Amino acid sequence: MKNMNLKYKPLIALLILIVSVVISFSFIHVDRITSNTIHEINETETGGLPIYGKWKNFSAKDGLASDKTYCVRIDDDRVLVGTHDGLSVYENDQWTTYTTEDGLAHNGVLAIDISEQTGDVWIGTMGGLSRWSAGKFENFNQMNSGMPNDLIYAVTCDEKDVWVATGGGAGRYDTHNKGWEIFTEQNAPMHEPWTYGVCSGDGKIFIAAWGGGVVEYTKETKQFRDYTDPDGNMEIDLFPDDGLVHDITTGTSWADGKLWVATYFGLSRYDGTRWKGYFDHDSGLASNFINFIKASGKFVYIATDKGLSCTDGENWVTYTKNKNNLNGKAKITAGTSKTEVAMTPSLSHNYILGVDLKDDMIWVATSEGLSRGQLLNKQDKGLVTME
Repeated sequence: MKNMNLKYKPLIALLILIVSVVISFSFIHVDRITSNTIHEINETETGGLPIYGKWKNFSAKDGLASDKTYCVRIDDDRVLVGTHDGLSVYENDQWTTYTTEDGLAHNGVLAIDISEQTGDVWIGTMGGLSRWSAGKFENFNQMNSGMPNDLIYAVTCDEKDVWVATGGGAGRYDTHNKGWEIFTEQNAPMHEPWTYGVCSGDGKIFIAAWGGGVVEYTKETKQFRDYTDPDGNMEIDLFPDDGLVHDITTGTSWADGKLWVATYFGLSRYDGTRWKGYFDHDSGLASNFINFIKASGKFVYIATDKGLSCTDGENWVTYTKNKNNLNGKAKITAGTSKTEVAMTPSLSHNYILGVDLKDDMIWVATSEGLSRGQLLNKQDKGLVTME
């Protein structure tokens, strides 16, 4: 295929797209379930996916610093929310907000992670990195610490190290020797210094590099390798399983031996041997435009511009809000079975920017408020009871 004339590639891509859509619709049977009746959905209909409902939404009127929420992180019995106007903390059913007046590096909070070793909270902002420990903030920026850039898109704590993805490259901060190591296109396989996501797994660090795909860093050998789209950034991926679906990556997440990669043109999964691509036209993915990704166990949660999706790689559930009211629905795709469950209420907004979960609760950061959902199907029973 490498020798194929380029003028035929768009035509082939279009044909593949048409065939896949026709095939997918040929097997669709949709069951619509309203929330006005009690109904139990068995595990066959859910595909074993966790289904959340009984949504509760929070806004500035409830105590959030701002309706513009960028990220959310659960820390034991409290929930940390990054907003446009500060860090909001939900604890004991009450909201408390911290801003630059309290010592935060910047009020625009884009990323949060928590050190398993120390319990310190690391906060990525639009104007530097903050460590929140024992009620006090310690701030890092280019001027006082040698950090690569003050615009922090992602933070990951990995043992004694704190990794950041910034607008000027990736950085590793050693909390023991208190020094930074910076990675840009000068010393790593990046096309540009912009990095949007970072995660750890299997003794490696995975960096989402804008226009450069995924940069893998092996901690033991300190060696790099990169994963890119073999199709060369074509908007229609001719062969979605031959590598990354696109080089414009926005996030990475590792769990259960798999690397999940978010892009603005679809979703990719890598099991260490094979790649698998997913798109909104051939799966249950809400949208190809992915802002954030969170893998947990065998499931991955995908924050898109048109709703929140969850998959195990085979089955899907997508949550969306209606345009004209507070209600919405969950679309469950399990094999050839499709079920729609009405949600009253639903998510705050369909533009999703962050997600975290623990036990029976999921928290979702959106562009117009924060949402909390409750698990409806216990994994040992495999039933969803809608009331």
